[in-house]
Amino acid sequence: MNKVVIGAVSALFAVSFLFPSPTSAHTAYTKDRHQQSFPVLKKVKNPEEAGFSSEKLKQVDRLIEQDVASGFPGASLLIIKDGKIVKKEAYGYKQKYNGLHRLKHPKKMKPDTMFDLASNTKMYAVNFALQHLVSCGRLDLNAKVSRYIPEFKDQPEDAIKGKDGLRVIDLLQHTAGFPASWNYYDPETAGKLYSQTRKKTLRFLSKTPLAYEPGTKQIYSDIDYMLLGLIIENITGRRLDSYVEKQFYRPLGLRHTLFNPLQKGFQPSQFAATELMGNTRDGVISFPNIRSYTLQGEVHDEKAFYSMEGISGHAGLFSNTEEMAVLLQVMLNGGGYGSQQLFDKTVISQFTAPSKTDATYGLGWRLNGNPDMEWMFGKHASTRAYGHTGWTGTVTIIDPAYQLGIILLTNKKHSPVIDPAKNPNQFEGDLFSTGKYGSVITGIYEALNHK
Repeated sequence: MNKVVIGAVSALFAVSFLFPSPTSAHTAYTKDRHQQSFPVLKKVKNPEEAGFSSEKLKQVDRLIEQDVASGFPGASLLIIKDGKIVKKEAYGYKQKYNGLHRLKHPKKMKPDTMFDLASNTKMYAVNFALQHLVSCGRLDLNAKVSRYIPEFKDQPEDAIKGKDGLRVIDLLQHTAGFPASWNYYDPETAGKLYSQTRKKTLRFLSKTPLAYEPGTKQIYSDIDYMLLGLIIENITGRRLDSYVEKQFYRPLGLRHTLFNPLQKGFQPSQFAATELMGNTRDGVISFPNIRSYTLQGEVHDEKAFYSMEGISGHAGLFSNTEEMAVLLQVMLNGGGYGSQQLFDKTVISQFTAPSKTDATYGLGWRLNGNPDMEWMFGKHASTRAYGHTGWTGTVTIIDPAYQLGIILLTNKKHSPVIDPAKNPNQFEGDLFSTGKYGSVITGIYEALNHK
């Protein structure tokens, strides 16, 4: 085989890897992708180069450090602006406890510490994949869910019907009728849908009963994103983790952004610890196979760990601030980074446009749509800002108006439950300003010199 033929075959393989089975509808997009180069992140000598006040950023440091001194476990912060890394800092400890016992020598947080991203998985795994598939013409957001999951349909015994007409976009807007969650892993609450194997859970997703008539409410639901993850798998023919890791993260040079990291060569010591006693909420909750040890490098979310084997559309992704910064910059760049284009700028606009029923929701993304979102976006974010949070203590903010990205990863759940018997889901870490996000985000905006 001559060099010309070899070169042609190599080029064809590169295109098919990034855009499997391209159709004429997106061939032009595929070609354009190879002609573009997008900004990549660069470091600055001092924050002033990117329009920040060093002194005011030190006030952000003091806010977080005061929380750490008062008992908050730890955090990692990275700020990007205009394609530049303005600040990268670690605070406190990645592990303070072993079970309920405090360590004599807590393990310090490091800038490269990896975190359980929790629901930020929805954006930087599932939404990235969906935005890519829409850009390629392989996914129609207005198509019925049953087009991609044939078994998804109403059953005669369903008390509330509506699945037959549900569209992909209904799942993204959290108006599909599903409850906020379903405890597949717990036989006492899951009933006939009890499952602690991924294969069985994937079958049960379509059988999960609706909690309200579709379109009449907007309830944030993990089930929506579990189904969206399954849609991605059915379209691509690949498991979600394999698809996003090989399709997006590896081409972007990201080696610490992945599912099930302990199965892929990473060690527990590389991760920020989460709950002190597994999923027991300091010993008051029990179900078959429940973990009771301090979690470190294993996804905390019960549905993801027990019922989805660590790979789910709603939770399971791990990363660190530096690699998350690349993913935020992809969005700020309009869909690409370096030589890689993942999706179209017009698709980003479609996914981040406000819902007609609630201006704080886009397609999956949370938007700074009204003052109610100050807890997440702070006081000064633009109305164009969007992002997401994660239950373990993670928040990402993307603000195109300022070409600004903020990644604040905390392990606020690595703290005792305040009153396990009365409220097993409130941890000491939840009460600190750093764990509530808004004050830190406000301080970062106020460090911009023009504020």
